[in-house]
Amino acid sequence: MICLTGVIVLLFAVTVDARVGFSSESSYCTETKECFLFDLVCAGKDYEVRHYGAAKWVTTEAESYFMEMATARAFRKLYKYITGENEAGAKIDMTAPVIVKVIESASIVQSSVYVLSFLLPSNYQANPPKPTDPSIYFTDTPDMKVYVKSYGGWMMSVVARSQAQSLKTSLDNVQATYETGYYYNVGYNSPMKIMNRHNEAWYIVKGEPVCPKTE
Repeated sequence: MICLTGVIVLLFAVTVDARVGFSSESSYCTETKECFLFDLVCAGKDYEVRHYGAAKWVTTEAESYFMEMATARAFRKLYKYITGENEAGAKIDMTAPVIVKVIESASIVQSSVYVLSFLLPSNYQANPPKPTDPSIYFTDTPDMKVYVKSYGGWMMSVVARSQAQSLKTSLDNVQATYETGYYYNVGYNSPMKIMNRHNEAWYIVKGEPVCPKTE
């Protein structure tokens, strides 16, 4: 019985770690050692559908009229966490992507809370060190399917909102069901990277995904 329990725990650990793997397996992750990996369900001219396994993230939030200002403050907090401001004093590798949870009603005419998360590396997925900053906490994304629209350039407020709206329109056109309360802005690059940047808008699939029209 003990042996069987050990096998189950090992299989669970492998399943979790398998979704956070070497960036060489993803064409989008060019600046970090590990990345949030996915299985492509289907793709077309307007969007693609991906399957992601469950994963753990370190998270904080900030409020502002502009996403850039909020995420800059939140990023600094999380960067301090991964560079040693945690109870273990551990230096934790940066991963990709960075995700920003945006409430659907967010707009530039009123301040909004933006929730920023760093993906924890595979060796910290099961037991990450506790933050020393009480405004930093852990979140878990479940095993999920995601509608994704990719775009280049810089993930600025107006551009990101426009891309998310474009994805939403595409989904509504095919009568897809998805989480309507929020979406994610997703970035893969550091500010130092100038060319060939990659960003995404995500809506979480509800029910069975609807594949887009093919190219």
